[in-house]
Amino acid sequence: MSVDPSGSQLFEIKRLLPDELIMASGKRLVGFDARYDRIRRDLHLLSAPEEVRAWSRRLYGRELPLCEIVADRYPLLIFIGDVGTGKTVTAEAASDRLARETGRVAMLFKLSTRVRGSGKVGQMSSLINEAFAIITKEAGKAKSAFLIIDEADSLSAARDGGQSHHEDKVAVNTIIQKVDDLRRLGGRVLVILCTNRGHALDPAVVRRAARIERFARPDAAEREQMIRMDYEGLALSDTSIRDLVEITGPQEQPKRIGFTFSDLRVRLLPEALGLAFPDRKLTAAELLKAAQSLDPSPAVEGA
Repeated sequence: MSVDPSGSQLFEIKRLLPDELIMASGKRLVGFDARYDRIRRDLHLLSAPEEVRAWSRRLYGRELPLCEIVADRYPLLIFIGDVGTGKTVTAEAASDRLARETGRVAMLFKLSTRVRGSGKVGQMSSLINEAFAIITKEAGKAKSAFLIIDEADSLSAARDGGQSHHEDKVAVNTIIQKVDDLRRLGGRVLVILCTNRGHALDPAVVRRAARIERFARPDAAEREQMIRMDYEGLALSDTSIRDLVEITGPQEQPKRIGFTFSDLRVRLLPEALGLAFPDRKLTAAELLKAAQSLDPSPAVEGA
């Protein structure tokens, strides 16, 4: 198999951080600041083991045993949650903010589904190896790198499953080995796995996670915040906003789950706009009608 030195076929995204577009996406992500506050300590500790050692020498006069314990953690975070709950955008925005906070130049990679290959024996494992080799090399140049693996269950599914193919098992072994190898880089490469099928991940992958962060559909306060932000300029009354918050939430009669963040942004708004465009302004009436006609994205079992 020929090797693509640029990795253009292996990555959906390969971008230098900090990045203004990613920062802007983070600002529009409801609840991002609070979530980042929860994970930033792990991100900083994982990315800077030498700073932990320096802290220990400065305050204790020596390197405490905890320094090695922290340095020996796997540079892996797992984001688990239903579809449309912001896992991948959060991973990108968190990587960008960490790069800004540390002052490091970094590369952001998002692994492409092409690494699954075409089914040839050994191809998927070879492509994963190639991708990690490129990332490791770039980290040496740019000082740090972030790898996002979306739909991670497709590459890291449990190896003891009855439906698990030999190639899939080899791929999981490769992922595990590559994450293990990253520890020697001293925090220069961090991996974030995103999945809506957390139950399908291989236990060995889950055990290696320094942090598991769970994502849920927006609650009433988050739906209101998103509606006020995305629908700004439409002159919606507080009553109309409350009605939208109510109708997009979980329903009892008939039984229905609530809308996802993605439902509110990329399904409801265009649906309502289609009822008004091009002849009249978009009002609460169209938004409520669209919300009543749309079914929320189905929940994924095990998310």
